[in-house]
Order: sequence, then C-alpha cells, then structure tokens
Amino acid sequence: MKWKEVDRKAAVWTVPGERMKASREHRTPLTPRTLAILEEMATAGTAPDAFVFPGNKEDKPLSGMAMDMILRRMKVDATVHGFRSSFRDWCEECTNFPRELAEAALAHVVGDETERAYRRSDALEKRRKLMFAWANYCEPKKPKTNKPSDPDTFA
Repeated sequence: MKWKEVDRKAAVWTVPGERMKASREHRTPLTPRTLAILEEMATAGTAPDAFVFPGNKEDKPLSGMAMDMILRRMKVDATVHGFRSSFRDWCEECTNFPRELAEAALAHVVGDETERAYRRSDALEKRRKLMFAWANYCEPKKPKTNKPSDPDTFA
C-alpha cells in the first residue's frame, strides 16, 4: 500500500491493476479503525510514493513474510492467507451479504464472461457496509459487567 493509493477523506484504498492478480484496479473501503491505523502510520511520513508499511530496506515494503514471522513468534496456529479465508467463511456462515459481494471484497472474478460484461459497478458502498460489519465482528468486545460468574459477560 502506498500513500498515493489512499484517499483518507473518501475512506478508500485504490490498488492499481498492475499489482492485482486479475490485472484490474480494485477499490477497498476503509473502516474507521483502518483510518485510525493509517493516522498512526502517517507519523512516519506520507510521501506519495512511500509505502504505508515500510520495510527495513529503503523503498521496499514490509516483506510478505513479516506477518508469518509475527504469527510464528506469537505461537498462533494460523496463516496470513487464513485471514482472507476466515473473512470468506464469516461472510457465508454469519451474514446475509450476497456471495457476489463477498467475492468482490476479495477481488475475485465472479460470473461468466457475459455476466462480467454487464457488471460494471464495483459495489463500493455495499462493500463498505460489509467491511464495517467485518470490522465490528473483529473488534474486541468489552464485557457487559464486571461479574466473571455472569455467563452473559462476554456475549
């Protein structure tokens, strides 16, 4: 992610096609928590061509292995790709969002050639609702009471 790809006012990250598997631009709606993280990262500088999450080497992003290494050090039995898979499972099992919307959020190509020819929108605002729901699901929940014996404490 480079700073020039992020529109904090519109809360959108636009990934250029040359960096996407399907070779087409992908817009991602940003949630308030994501924007807060970006504000924290902005303290290191926001030059347009600078990486939001810079690596140790000049003009290089954080390596693809960085998250894997953090997960290993934390002894978390998960993979980075598992985050995408978890999102997709959550969409399917815990929400009523349409399948096509979940696939679009993952930048997957959906439908046959004819259907794709007629589908010109990227459903950004619908995907924004999906991402807000996902962010809400992922955000740690605060206990309702201080009584640990209350079974609804962490509901």
